[in-house]
Amino acid sequence: MKKTYTFILGFLSCFIAAFGWANDFEANYKLGAGDTISIQVYGEPELSTEILLNDSGRINYPFLGRLQVKGLTVEKVKDTIENGLKGDYLISPNVHVSITSYRSFFINGEVKQPGGYEFQPGLTVNKAIALAGGFTERASKSDIILSSSDNPNRKGLSVELSKKIMPGDILTVEQSFF
Repeated sequence: MKKTYTFILGFLSCFIAAFGWANDFEANYKLGAGDTISIQVYGEPELSTEILLNDSGRINYPFLGRLQVKGLTVEKVKDTIENGLKGDYLISPNVHVSITSYRSFFINGEVKQPGGYEFQPGLTVNKAIALAGGFTERASKSDIILSSSDNPNRKGLSVELSKKIMPGDILTVEQSFF
C-alpha cells in the first residue's frame, strides 16, 4: 500500500512539474507565423475565433481591424483585445487567448525522415531526432546544429541532445566522418 502511495505521489509531482513548465512556456512564448491561436470572448460567440498567423503576423479582428500579434505573448494579445473592446463595444469584456497549435520545427541532415514536425512543449533535440525516425548510420551524434527561424541571420549553434528546442527552430544533424 505504501508503494502505491509513493508511486501516485511521484506521478502527481511529475505531472504538476510538467504542467507548470508548460504554463510558464506559454506565458513567455512569443507568437510567430504558423502558430494558431484561439480567441474566446465569453458571452460573445461572434467575437470568438481561431486564427492561423501568416507571415505578416497581423490578424483581422471584429471591431478592432488589423492587429499586430507576431512577437507578442498570448497575455499581451488578450490585453490588447480586452482594452480595444472595452467601453465602445462591451462594458467588461472577458477575453481568453490560447495557442491551439505551435508552428513546426524542422530537422534535416542525417536523420531517417527529415522534414517539418509539429512542435510540442518540452521538446528536446533527442526527442526531435526520434520523431524524425532516429539517426542514419552516417550521423554524427555530437555534431548537431540548431538555428532559429526567429533570427535567420545568426549562425547556428552546436547543441547537446538534451537542449530544448522552440517552434520554428531548425536542427541539422551533420555527417560523421568515422
